[in-house]
Amino acid sequence: MKLLNTREKRRNLPLYVINTVLAIIYLLPLIWMFVSSFKPEANIFSDMSKGLQAFMFTDFTLDNYKEVFQRTLMPKYIFNSMFYVTILVFCSLVVNSLCGYALAKLKFRGSGLLLSVILSLMVLPLESIILSLFYIIAGFNWIDTYKALIIPFIAKCFDIYLFRQFFLDVPDELIEAAQIDGCGTIQIFTKVVVPNCFPVFATVLILDFVAYWSDFMWPLLVTTQKSMRTVQLGLQTFFAEPPVYYGPIMAALVLASLPMLIMFMFFQKYYVQGIATSGIKG
Repeated sequence: MKLLNTREKRRNLPLYVINTVLAIIYLLPLIWMFVSSFKPEANIFSDMSKGLQAFMFTDFTLDNYKEVFQRTLMPKYIFNSMFYVTILVFCSLVVNSLCGYALAKLKFRGSGLLLSVILSLMVLPLESIILSLFYIIAGFNWIDTYKALIIPFIAKCFDIYLFRQFFLDVPDELIEAAQIDGCGTIQIFTKVVVPNCFPVFATVLILDFVAYWSDFMWPLLVTTQKSMRTVQLGLQTFFAEPPVYYGPIMAALVLASLPMLIMFMFFQKYYVQGIATSGIKG
């Protein structure tokens, strides 16, 4: 057994090396961004000509972070993004999981056609409907409101499909046992299905949180007041309004990236498990 494990490790060694090299390549820009956020403006690019010194703390300072909060309403931008993304992701989890469960476990007329429509809409880019969507939102007088950021994106075809694929693996015996005990459809979903399907909820949570937190185009269209800007629109301030200093830009990027990194760290285990077990069964 030990000999087989040793041979398998040797066979996989090139794969480990390639993955390690790719990980380093992807991490280097993030490390440089983080380190540069604590450097004076003059040191950021001058250190790049000195090799590894670009990735080391030289003349450590917090001035860049001070300027971020003095120059912009960054706390307000972060609050706006966190507020609307949290509500949107929660509503999305509830609505899309119920839709996915209905398509996976409930038998009703037209379910196959509905699934086909959902699969067709998955390939439709947002850019193709964004103008029509904007006119609808403007017609409801929702511009510069959280409703414009939240309501149009609660239902998401990809999330519905992901939930459906995961729920297909839930044993029918569990559902039948719950029915015998007198549980209704909602009780079965909340007390039987949800506790056994946490990985797919974590997967959708991470995917949606990152997507909505990073969204730039839609908030740009539906928010005109500074008080309603999201964190991505706040980052634009450092490029659009002079003077342009890269130290504060790096600091602002670090602040904007932290929620996504924290989210992934907490749910990484379930995210990998959810990706591995969703979308495979046809």
